[in-house]
Amino acid sequence: MTQPQLDTSPKVSDEVRKTTCYMCACRCGINVHMKDGRVAYIEGNRDHPVNRGVLCAKGSAGIMQVNAPSRLRAPLRRVGPRGSGEFEEISWEEALGIAGDWLSRIRGTDPSKLAFFTGRDQSQSFTSFWAQAFGTPNYAAHGGFCSVNMATAGIYTMGGAFWEFGQPDWERTRLFMLFGVAEDHDSNPIKMGIGRLKARGARVIGVNPIRSGYNAVADEWLGITPGTDGLFILSLIHCLMSAGRIDLNYLARYTDAPLLVDDETGLFLRDSDGKTLVIDRATGELAPFDRKAVRPDPNARHPGHQTVLQLMAKRYLCQEYAPEAVADRCGIPAQRIRAIADEIARVAFEEEITLDRAWTDFRGERHETMTGRPVAFHAMRGISAHSNGFQTCRALHVLQILLGSVEVPGGFRFKPPYPKPVEAHPVPHCKTQPDCPLDGPHLGFVRGPEDLALTEDGTPARIDKAFTWENPMSAHGLMHMVISNAHAGDPYPIDTLFLYMANMSWNSSMNTRGVIEMLTDTDENGDYVIPRIIYSDAYSSEMVAYADLILPDTTYLERYDCISLLDRPICEAEAAADAIRWPVVEPDRDVRGFQTVLIQLANLMELPGFVDEGKAPKWRDYADYIVNHERKPGIGPLSGFRGNGDQTGRGAPNPDQLQRYIENGGFFVNHIPGEAGFYKPWNMVYQDWAVGMGFYDKPQPYLFNLYLETMRKFQRAAEGHGERQPPDHLRGQLRRIMDPLPIWYPPFEEEHADPADYPLHALTQRPMAMYHSWGSQNAWLRQIHGHNPLYVPRDVWDRYGFQDGDWARVSSVHGSITVPVALHGGLNAKTVWTWNAIGKRKGAWALDPDAPEATRGFLLNHLIHELLPPRGDGLRWSNSDPITGQAAWFDLRVSIEKVAPQTETDPAFAAIGSPVGRGPKNLQWKVSE
Repeated sequence: MTQPQLDTSPKVSDEVRKTTCYMCACRCGINVHMKDGRVAYIEGNRDHPVNRGVLCAKGSAGIMQVNAPSRLRAPLRRVGPRGSGEFEEISWEEALGIAGDWLSRIRGTDPSKLAFFTGRDQSQSFTSFWAQAFGTPNYAAHGGFCSVNMATAGIYTMGGAFWEFGQPDWERTRLFMLFGVAEDHDSNPIKMGIGRLKARGARVIGVNPIRSGYNAVADEWLGITPGTDGLFILSLIHCLMSAGRIDLNYLARYTDAPLLVDDETGLFLRDSDGKTLVIDRATGELAPFDRKAVRPDPNARHPGHQTVLQLMAKRYLCQEYAPEAVADRCGIPAQRIRAIADEIARVAFEEEITLDRAWTDFRGERHETMTGRPVAFHAMRGISAHSNGFQTCRALHVLQILLGSVEVPGGFRFKPPYPKPVEAHPVPHCKTQPDCPLDGPHLGFVRGPEDLALTEDGTPARIDKAFTWENPMSAHGLMHMVISNAHAGDPYPIDTLFLYMANMSWNSSMNTRGVIEMLTDTDENGDYVIPRIIYSDAYSSEMVAYADLILPDTTYLERYDCISLLDRPICEAEAAADAIRWPVVEPDRDVRGFQTVLIQLANLMELPGFVDEGKAPKWRDYADYIVNHERKPGIGPLSGFRGNGDQTGRGAPNPDQLQRYIENGGFFVNHIPGEAGFYKPWNMVYQDWAVGMGFYDKPQPYLFNLYLETMRKFQRAAEGHGERQPPDHLRGQLRRIMDPLPIWYPPFEEEHADPADYPLHALTQRPMAMYHSWGSQNAWLRQIHGHNPLYVPRDVWDRYGFQDGDWARVSSVHGSITVPVALHGGLNAKTVWTWNAIGKRKGAWALDPDAPEATRGFLLNHLIHELLPPRGDGLRWSNSDPITGQAAWFDLRVSIEKVAPQTETDPAFAAIGSPVGRGPKNLQWKVSE
């Protein structure tokens, strides 16, 4: 038989260009294969430290982002009503002139009239620098509705958190627990890590109401009731402390467990230099915590004081945290909770790891070995996006610390530039005046009431009310409250809303219909309540139709980007690493990278920091900025190839730096010395290395904070102490929730949604093949997730008599939706869920109006509101964590009923006009043979 002649090694590309993926926040390395100057296909870069050649469906589908029909093509000025999608194309000169005129008038009178907020971009160190130079206090990024609880709780507790801050010790961990982790964040490294764990027989336990993705491959799955993770974690702490299975040596040396707390004030005992005090085990006398050779005693006694460990024992040994007391609420049997605690203790203390690696701690003590507890945790938005999320995240960090499993072999390891103590971070700034920069960084970490962003009369200084008594520790701002507050003129009206990559009229807002109405609402004179909206995006998203001026962005393969150590780097636990994107293809449209546009606007307005003393621009574009900007002498956006190309971390700008990165595959790696690999907060070799890298100006060893004195200061203010006092209506809340030791309280929506009327929890999570809302208009990814049913557990399915193809009406205290349903076998019995951001509005994204995303896709956002229902006190409270302002997406309670099958989901919004029209029925794109 004649065999067909096949070319098994066809020529697939003329050239390979190595850069960094942007299809999610993993920032994997990619090889972009080019033919005749066009993208032929994308594969993973095997030399890259993040993904080592692994690439997911999103990354491979990046090729379809570069030729998506929904790409914006030129600057646009609105000519029809907001929401009509009617625009006219204008030149960049005209667009920059309009934006510059609007912004200059604001800056010259009252810079706070500009609200500048960015979405899931990865250049926040630059955008915040621009906003600070402009002088507005109103800047933040998307973290407030993503996972600020996790990040902030981690920084305050131990100097870093999960994901971008750290990772499990994948090579040594023997027990790995995930809490509330979907598949969109850090997906390739986690998949690779779980693969390594399983290959050597380590156990994986998933704690999540939904069993999908990582939880589906876990050895054990705990289908916890949403919003009760904190209670479950505190019960584990109860079991471990009751059994004496905590690492007392670790707690005494490296944490605040032995610090003395005043019984009357709840504040730490300090010496005349402000140093916190302990009792030295050797002498029995008071001593500063960091004195050379001191041996702190966590069980010491001192008149009128208790140690932090003693306070913890009083609280967590209480029977209210016993498994039997929490089991029903958590949906996990008491016997199972005790078994998990026993397993954690057994692995941590009976499978101890010892490395023959010497190191010296900050008290000058030389250790010949490194001891590790091979239990590691990872958590994300699932436990963060609740109104009790901050304290839940705190509880998980405290659990790790009690085990002694942070920064040790087998446990959780920080990624440079973390760990960083709170003291290494700025406090928030908000003082503004015409034609002047802001008095300091917008975002930061408050140390007490004195750092709140309040005006002289005590009202919020920021439009989102971040860093106020309503949410004192809101380190990422409250992006979900910007439009609502601006529309209400509370605390003041704004003139211009400037958004980047923030699809606030659709999947990035709670109360979607209400937000659309706010964006289009007019006053008695017929003028828009929010006078001007500038928006930048690469694609014709739902938000485009509601802007007055569109500044079109490039796609990620057409621009320079900087994945910086100043911002959100790609480090690993054993190395500092950063990366770039660069234009592997040139745009075929009249578009510009948003960061370059900001520089051009800054040059037009002659913003300080962007122009020299003679008002000449310092930088032409973003690439020029990346190379030549210095945040402080010798410290710039990129750490590699500085000076003459041979300096790392600190060094003068190198004009050839970007080319060196390109030649090196788009990234740079600097490995941590072996002796500095663990115990980073206390290891003096690491501290000296970090100073050399520019993370600190001097070594900053510190103690982990089991007890947060900052929170106690806010409690004391609520009790009437101090010069800055909260309003009376917030005193009770502050006393209750600002507890310096982790607590649990029910999610706030439960106060309004009676379980008898709304018995089910409703959640969204992003699938592994989706991250940005961009992904659901991608021609390849749409074939994986073209629509989304509401997944229902077996008990609910049977109770309501659902069958395949059925539809349901789902209702909350805020509204109702009608959607298709599907049975899901891996669900908490009181939970329904769906994929997020699949549903699209007709007319957007160049999709056909009959596309499944627009007819059978939907958002749970329609059931969620940015404000809680009235409590009877005449006030409307933000639907957020009251400590950080994190949007409480996952507090949602619903009811469900079966309805007749529908042809489209409800609510069905009218189609909006789009400046790019509708894409072709079949998208064909082929490079030459």
